[in-house]
Order: sequence, then structure tokens, then C-alpha cells
Amino acid sequence: MPTPFRGADAPPSSRPNPPRTGPSPRPHRTWRERLPRLVAVVVLALAAALTGPVPTAQAAVALTKVTSFGANPGALNMYVYRPASLPADPAVVFALHGCGQSAQLYADNSGLPEIADRHGFLVVFAETTSANNVSKCFNFFQPADNRRGQGEAASIRQMAAHAVSTYGADPDRTYVTGLSAGGGMTSVVLATYPDVFRAGAVVAGLPYGCADDAMGAFTCMNPGVDRTPAQWAQRVRDAYPSWSGPWPRVAVWHGDRDPTVVPRNAQEIREQWTALHGLSTTPTRTSTIGPDSTRHEEHVAADGTVAVEVNLVPGMGHATPVDPGTGPEQCGSTGTAHFAKSICSSHWIARFFGLDGSDPEPEGLPAPTGLATTAVTDTTIGLTWDAVEGAADYTVYRDGAPVATVDATSHTDSGLTAGASHTYAVAARDADGTPGRRSAPLTARTTGAAAACWTATNYAHVQAGRATTRGGYTYAKGSDENMGLYNIFVTRTLKESPAGHFTVADGTCP
Repeated sequence: MPTPFRGADAPPSSRPNPPRTGPSPRPHRTWRERLPRLVAVVVLALAAALTGPVPTAQAAVALTKVTSFGANPGALNMYVYRPASLPADPAVVFALHGCGQSAQLYADNSGLPEIADRHGFLVVFAETTSANNVSKCFNFFQPADNRRGQGEAASIRQMAAHAVSTYGADPDRTYVTGLSAGGGMTSVVLATYPDVFRAGAVVAGLPYGCADDAMGAFTCMNPGVDRTPAQWAQRVRDAYPSWSGPWPRVAVWHGDRDPTVVPRNAQEIREQWTALHGLSTTPTRTSTIGPDSTRHEEHVAADGTVAVEVNLVPGMGHATPVDPGTGPEQCGSTGTAHFAKSICSSHWIARFFGLDGSDPEPEGLPAPTGLATTAVTDTTIGLTWDAVEGAADYTVYRDGAPVATVDATSHTDSGLTAGASHTYAVAARDADGTPGRRSAPLTARTTGAAAACWTATNYAHVQAGRATTRGGYTYAKGSDENMGLYNIFVTRTLKESPAGHFTVADGTCP
């Protein structure tokens, strides 16, 4: 794995370009002159690390190519697998291949078409091209493609709209899964389009917001990037700041011996999405599933829904786990690289999505309606909501976590910070203390001025007088917190309180 650039050699984000050919370059070129070749080499190495060479496989699954599904700003290809028997208003699952792979190869080996035949749902295989990325990786690490309304993410969203309008797919049952770079793009569309995708399954992928360039993607892959759950969650919130609806449910699949995208990423994805759902990073329950005793960990929400699950496949490297055969829990093929014989992950992913006839979101008391704010001060936010018939009391959630249980239809949340925003929801509980569904969320902000915050590179922080340097590292003035290397590649957020005293506040500063 190449060593990340430091200091003035740090390359800015850029869409990768193919390697140049011709005479040997002249010596002593600046990094700006070397940039196109450097980025191309990095992306080629990234693709090789993510998947390696992929042998040609004979097509086994019949796919229909859709040539027009919208403006397609990400220049992707859309292929549809439609089972012979399909109910009205079917669910639809989006499948995103790994680097060097294709829609056809992923359809032939992942087992998703087999599971779609069994349970009656559409599968859309999105495909990137060498024009987008020299090694056919989804650009989960490029700002031009991993933001809402832009590039590849926007193209996948347009495919979802086309599936509804053309194939009659149920817009409330739209799901996504993907391998490796496709797993990274799965995280992207879950974060940028929580209003479209109800749930997702990330296979050997990475958390959203881990990297915004190819060099950063290497670091995320191995050794991985450690952030707090709150910091990871903020990355997702920032992807669609006005979103006030429920967050998608997320399943994680990872080989416990993956040397390419190390298993640490499974933990970071867990932290990102449990924080968004207001859940502990400690599993609610743990079991083993499948013929290889895959470790299966569930994080259960207050309404009984499995909001996040993590599946660690024993002895598996960088691959989609499959289990060829005709049994009720078998699927897939190992006829090509990066499809490992172990457990039919597509079967369990469909079950997590609720596509096998099970109900992943059990009913309880109905969600309260009419959630609204009353009096708001610098330190308090008052809430009120409509009563629910049969409710013994109500649980109030702030930013996903329960903060109070009250027997009235109002609550005042106190001890807050001036100028800070919080998202609230309420659930009714029955006489046994079992909570029902949560209300639609409501975001409210306390009055007063927010804390002064700056987000910039470590170099810029030092130049602005908010930090100092020692031994090649950057330290926040006042708190003396280590901010990382002194260069233009590391970006941090600093909070000033009181005047002249700075603390690191990545993902938490108002």
C-alpha cells in the first residue's frame, strides 16, 4: 500500500485520469506537474487492492439493460433482473459490484437473482465504467460522486425513480447492497438518500465520509480510520442536513481475515449507524448463523426492530460470501474471484430487508403525531404531542437516545447548550413498558449564539493562530490536543471556548 502524501506533496481531490504514455518524464517536476499520473497510479493500485484480477465468466443470468433512466450525471449503466413471477408493487434491491467487476459478473455469482426468484423482488445491478474510473471502481471516495445530487450517487437515485415509474416497484421498499467499492458506494447512497433507501447491506465496505480522495481511501481500507460514533454519525447527518425522517437500517458483512478492507471498518460502520439510531455499540444479542458459524450481532431498537446488525465471517478474506447449492439457505457461485464459499449472504440480507416474508419492523402502539415545540430558550426546548390511545406513558428521544419517560403529552428538555440543534422523537409505551413506533422526528434549536467553530487544514489552523506545531505535529492552542500531522492533508474542526482556548470538535461542533 503506498505511503500517504504529506506536506506540500498532498494531492487535492480529483477525478482519476488514465495513465499517460510516451517518453520518460523530465526530472525535478513539481507535484502539480506529476498530479495526473500520481492520481491514475493511485486509483489503479486501489482497484488492484480491492479486487485484483477478475477472470472472464460466461453469463448465466439474463439481465435487461436500461438505456435511459434520467440525466445520469454519474454516467452509470443500469441492468434489471426481473423474476418470472413478480407480485404487484414489488420491492427492489440495488446491487453494486466491486472494482474490476461488472453488473453481469455480480449477477452471475452473488446469488441475488436466485433469492429474487424465491421471494419475488426486482434486482437492479448498477454498473460503473472505465470512463468513470480507470479500474471500474465506484467512486465512493470522490466528492463529485459521493454527495447528494451529484455524480454516481445521483445516478443511482435516478435508477430508483425509474424502477418505480417503469416497473411498478414499491418506493417504500427500496434497498441497496454492494461489495468492496460497491460497499463503499452503498454507504454513500444510504447517507445521501435516506429518503429513498429503507435499508442497506455493506459487504467488505467502508463507513460513509471516511475518505474524499484516493489516497484517503487507502488509509480507510488499511489500517482503517478511528473516529468516535458521534463523529461518524455527523458525517451522515451532514450528507443531507435537512433530513428529519427515520434512518435506514444497516447490515454489515465482513470477513474476519480481510487484509484489503480490514475488519476494523465493520466496527466503524457499526459505530456510525448505531449512533444515528441512538443505540449502544454493544450488541443487544449475539448468535451464530450459517454452515460456517458466522458471528451474528444485532442492535435492537426500542420498538423491537433490528436497526443494525454485524456479521463476521470466520476465515474469510476480501469477498462476498456465498454457499452454492439448492438448499433453502444456499445461493451463489464461486466460479470467479472474490466470491468465497461460506454462507449465502444474499439469503440473510434478503431476510434482514424483510423480503422473505418475515417482518423486520414489528408493530406496536402507533407513533404519536403532532410533535411540535413550545417554549424555547438558550438552555431548554419544550415539546408537545398528541395522545396515543392505550399509552401508559411516553419515551422522549433526543438525537436518537432516550432522555425522559413521562406520563403526559409534553416535556421540557433542559441543560442544553445555546445555539445548538437537536432532533427529537417520541414513542408511546403500553402497560408492560413496551414502546411502540417512534414519531416523525422534529429538529429544534436553542436560542443564543452557537460556539465559535472553524474547520480547516492543520496548516491553515496554525497560520490563523488557532494551533501550534511541535515535531511535525499540530496542537490546539489552550487544550494542547494533538491534531495530527502539520500539513494541508489533515482537516480538523476546532471549537473556541472560552476565548483563546481551542479544543478538537470534529463532527460535534454546532
